[in-house]
Amino acid sequence: MIEQEREGSEPAPPPAEAAPPVVVEAPALVIETPAGAIAPPAATGEPAGAPAGDRPRGDGGERRRRPFGRRKVCTFCVEKVKDIDYKDAIRLRRYVSDRGRIESRRKTGTCAKHQRWLATALKRARHLALLPYSPEHVRNLGAPMGMRR
Repeated sequence: MIEQEREGSEPAPPPAEAAPPVVVEAPALVIETPAGAIAPPAATGEPAGAPAGDRPRGDGGERRRRPFGRRKVCTFCVEKVKDIDYKDAIRLRRYVSDRGRIESRRKTGTCAKHQRWLATALKRARHLALLPYSPEHVRNLGAPMGMRR
């Protein structure tokens, strides 16, 4: 009281009792296991709030899968191509983006050897104006050069 009188303020009201925390029950999450069985997250041994990638390695649980799915196969290897013809503009067109850039191995699935051959063939076809260097060529001409008759 003496301290309050010195400060010149009114006495503080007694603290109100804190309300008990509200518990909301959420439906249990269901995880599909590789065998096809359905198990709640507690059965997998994973902490409830931990992201999927933060699990320790040796737990024997489910591993994360790659987002791009199945590995692509080199079409040139499958067809046993000996050399890539730079004059075959229709085939080469599949390996050029809509912006006129050479597509990457990761996107097309070609192997390293055939990607090198493909890049050389695409550059030769561009030099002979069979394929576009830039997207302006595609816009001005309309249809791809190799598909015109």
